Amino acid sequence: MAKHGKKYLAASKKIDPEKIYTPEEAIALAKETSPTKFDATVEIHLRMGLDPRQADQQLRDVVVLPHGLGKSVRVLVFAQAEAVEKAKEGGADYIADGDEWIAKIQGGFTDFDVAISTPDMMSKAGRLGRVLGPRGLMPNPKAGTVVPAEDLPRVIREAKAGRVEFRLDKTANIHMPIGKVSFDQESLFNNMATLMDAITKAKPPAAKGSYIRKVTVTTTMGPPIKVDILQAQTMKTKE
Repeated sequence: MAKHGKKYLAASKKIDPEKIYTPEEAIALAKETSPTKFDATVEIHLRMGLDPRQADQQLRDVVVLPHGLGKSVRVLVFAQAEAVEKAKEGGADYIADGDEWIAKIQGGFTDFDVAISTPDMMSKAGRLGRVLGPRGLMPNPKAGTVVPAEDLPRVIREAKAGRVEFRLDKTANIHMPIGKVSFDQESLFNNMATLMDAITKAKPPAAKGSYIRKVTVTTTMGPPIKVDILQAQTMKTKE
């Protein structure tokens, strides 16, 4: 069993492990009990009633969080010809337009948070699976990161504004950030509500039984807070 520091233990005392909290209560507690000196990330963890071994029960989609994640997002775009101008128009931080860039990334350059590609560049980007795949940076049509040149400005801007991908992992869980402890209560609530709505709408047709089995809110290095599943699934953003 992992040993926890004094700050974690003090924070844990403010949370009743037997209680199921409302989303509002959980967010307020997460902000109050964050044990770190730095601006920690507020996270949501979902235990899903899906079988990740079944192809028809996979879950992977994207959502634009209305208040972003509180960090600057660096975007690299694989583009060539006229798509290069579209990438510049969208505000891409890096434009990988040829073999030199492929070699640079193969050499270990991963100083970016999102990678986007046009379809005609995927043959080159595909060579980078060993580097980008484990880091979750490989462009993928299902994640909305392989798009035609004309869509690049919009997709780049969305990525910088708070467009995030959620997916079911091998243990049937979803782990997602919803903002920073420094965010106000309403911003965190609206981000969580937007994410929960997207996950609810993305329910695979083959899903059986309870779709969401457990909802927990926590912070970086902070204690877990159990959330009422029904209330989490029916959250509505506040104006």
